[in-house]
Amino acid sequence: MKAVILDAASLGPGIDLTPIRQHLDALDVHDQSTRDQAIERLAGAEVAIVNKVVLDADTLDALPELKLICVLATGTNNIDMAAAERLGIDVRNVNAYGTASVAQHTLMLMLALATRLPRYQRDVADGRWDEGPFFCLMDHTTLQLEGKRLVIVGQGELGSKVARLAQAFGMHVDFAARPGNEAHDSRPGLRELAPEADVISLHCPLTEATRHLVDASLLGSLKPGTLLVNCARGGIIDEQAALEALRKGHLGGLGVDVLPVEPPRDGHPLLDALDEPLNLIVTPHNAWITPEARQRIVTLTAENLSHWQAG
Repeated sequence: MKAVILDAASLGPGIDLTPIRQHLDALDVHDQSTRDQAIERLAGAEVAIVNKVVLDADTLDALPELKLICVLATGTNNIDMAAAERLGIDVRNVNAYGTASVAQHTLMLMLALATRLPRYQRDVADGRWDEGPFFCLMDHTTLQLEGKRLVIVGQGELGSKVARLAQAFGMHVDFAARPGNEAHDSRPGLRELAPEADVISLHCPLTEATRHLVDASLLGSLKPGTLLVNCARGGIIDEQAALEALRKGHLGGLGVDVLPVEPPRDGHPLLDALDEPLNLIVTPHNAWITPEARQRIVTLTAENLSHWQAG
């Protein structure tokens, strides 16, 4: 059996592909591939292993020997699923490979915002500590997490892990109802919980029900100083509205690991605002990139191959 990895570089350095190789007769590995290159490189292969390379209907129609697509991620939006089903091509993704990594990153953002780390780092770099009249700076009021209320949107494996870590800090945790399903959910909706939240953390998919879930109206309902963290998908918050709330001092801090378009080649208002004295952190969608999480993707993909062969 022959397989081709079209974008192995998306796994980053130092990853061992041996678990995948053990299930194959041949494995071709390409660091990156364009959509046009995919047809040529997948010719004669039974298995395509991809992360973000688009496999549309025209591409799949041109690959009569293809039987399985292994996605090196959870999302399958780059695969034409209807075409794959029509052609009898199985599609298998991976889940829960980065739970510990993303949860850790979420807490990092939460802690950094609570301690006003961006503001104090800027003050130190600008020499304000050197010139201070006392041994410390206290210009930006920090937030002690113990006893504070964290509202989480998304009670899956990741949201639940974040909850456990937050509870270790002594926080009270509430899970919001699934957006769009509030009428049939026993949990309160985000709009009901938001006014009492000290921190809001998002761990839900981007859908029509969650697009701009955190909008100007919801931001206006928050008590001053609330922290907002998004390690889910760009677009779940209205980033421009959140930025304005941050500039006005109503939002206490904003930390995001995601933007609506990635990479943001045309820029984004949050990136421009990093030059401003704000309690703002933007990380480059790297919450998931610990070596353990990236290697776990390979292990889960090898398991997908094994199960498919057995079935």
